[in-house]
Amino acid sequence: MKTVLFCGGLGMRLRDQAENVPKPLVPIGYRPILWHLMNYYAHFGHKDFLLCLGYRADLIKHFFLNYEEAVSNDLIVTHGGKQRKLLSSDIDDWQIALIETGLTTSIGQRLRAVRKHVAGEEMFLANYADGLSDLPLPEQIEAFRRTDAVACFVSVAPNLSYHFVETDGNGRVVGMRDIAHSGIRVNGGYFIFRQAIFNYIREGEDLVEEPFQRLIAAGKLLAFPYDGFWMPMDTAKDRARYDEIWNSGRLPWRVWDPNGGAPRAG
Repeated sequence: MKTVLFCGGLGMRLRDQAENVPKPLVPIGYRPILWHLMNYYAHFGHKDFLLCLGYRADLIKHFFLNYEEAVSNDLIVTHGGKQRKLLSSDIDDWQIALIETGLTTSIGQRLRAVRKHVAGEEMFLANYADGLSDLPLPEQIEAFRRTDAVACFVSVAPNLSYHFVETDGNGRVVGMRDIAHSGIRVNGGYFIFRQAIFNYIREGEDLVEEPFQRLIAAGKLLAFPYDGFWMPMDTAKDRARYDEIWNSGRLPWRVWDPNGGAPRAG
């Protein structure tokens, strides 16, 4: 099953931290968040990727064109470093299509731009390229397959520390609730689509606004609830939190790691 990853955003809220680096290349440990996300999908057998590029597409292309497997794999070095033998490989069996989809293009139009590349797929996966999870992907796929829905996303509790404020008519506060424990759920990405999704996205539209409203009206949009690990990298605070998690050695998104998530070079 092909996996479409939206890698073209400007990442303005991370700009001070990431400088001119596109958000998918912001590092977690020694590898960018995009690499971690792709390893997640590859672990479940989905190794055919379509990267929708935009802002600093050149840097993402250079990352894969000059990929150094020795950084995240065991190896034997001989002859003073002149020769090496990799004992394992990570992306050797991946296929990665790097598709320019425009600098300021919306998610919906980026998806339309790669339509021909997913033609013939009964279903395909898609995701933002700036968040990680330990979501049981086969369970989500099977739940979606059993329905006639056209699109599915993961429904998660918001990763926010804000509070809802309730007031009376005079502005006096009558209640406050932590948004993370309010029962509200948000779109966490990790999409699954059938080909009919393209019938719902019109020229110039984003993905979630008008198309999802049409799907809701038709009863064709499915939310898969998940309360395990899910975390975006939207702000400098999120990036700092990822650094903390990495340093802790407990990395829940590394479902592919037989060491239980303990950080290695990758």
